[in-house]
Amino acid sequence: MTHVLLIRLAGPLQSWGTASRFAARRDSHSRPSKSAVIGMCAAALGLPRSMGLESAELEQPTGADAPDRKLTAFGELARTVFAVRADHPGVPVRDYHTVGAGSYPLRPRDLITDHRRAAAVSASLDAATGDHFGHHALPDWYGAPKKIAADPASGVLVSGELTRSALITERWYLADAAFLVGLQHESADFLETVRQALERPRRLLWLGRKSCPPSGTLGLRVVPGALDTAFRAHRLLPVAHDDTEPTGRPWAWFQVPPSERGATPVQDQPVSFDALRPEHTTRWETRRRITIDADAAQWKDIIL
Repeated sequence: MTHVLLIRLAGPLQSWGTASRFAARRDSHSRPSKSAVIGMCAAALGLPRSMGLESAELEQPTGADAPDRKLTAFGELARTVFAVRADHPGVPVRDYHTVGAGSYPLRPRDLITDHRRAAAVSASLDAATGDHFGHHALPDWYGAPKKIAADPASGVLVSGELTRSALITERWYLADAAFLVGLQHESADFLETVRQALERPRRLLWLGRKSCPPSGTLGLRVVPGALDTAFRAHRLLPVAHDDTEPTGRPWAWFQVPPSERGATPVQDQPVSFDALRPEHTTRWETRRRITIDADAAQWKDIIL
């Protein structure tokens, strides 16, 4: 028998990037990705980024008689079947954003890591009084050292870029969105552990980007059954800015086997969250409307 953990993802802003990492244009997907949700659960549990899908075992036997390798907590999260229901799809918002340029007060470490800065601001430093470092700045010099490398003459670490032009970026968000996410797994105890961790996370959580913290309750409940049944058996999520009961047939996306008719590939199945080499692979999903049951359960005791 399977069980489903229901997760509420809501907040003033959300941004679910899938392809535009560190680009001038950073898009937002129309809905949460599986890798983002699994990453959030892993952070709530306090799992290290270096954790793999399987536990490390020395001299693992191979062949037909070899025992199955034991999955780690991250491996159990990754193997859950994922689905998301767009109760409130939200409104796309474009943010005009600039990075770099300008001048900033120097920090002591800026002088230590770049002797040219120390020489250029020495007169100002000598004339300074008091027990505080002050607000020493260099016109037309970028404040924080960038592209640190060894100086050819002295071997001292210096900044390879003293000035920078402003980089204009375009960042997209979803405003006032609310999604109901389902994670299906055989163990109700495992899902309950994840639910409790989402309510008492060991690390900070956010909705796609660090500037998008979640609001209110995240881990809702663990229910028996499959994803489709769980989605139909629960009413649409309420939102703080609307007192009326939401109605309609929301869209939902379900993870399915690749052989299922109409399945489309999505490159967000997490394999590794290693900071240096994150890795994802392909999963498959279908989209369909959800008809909420007439006797669907109400949401109670949710903090909005």
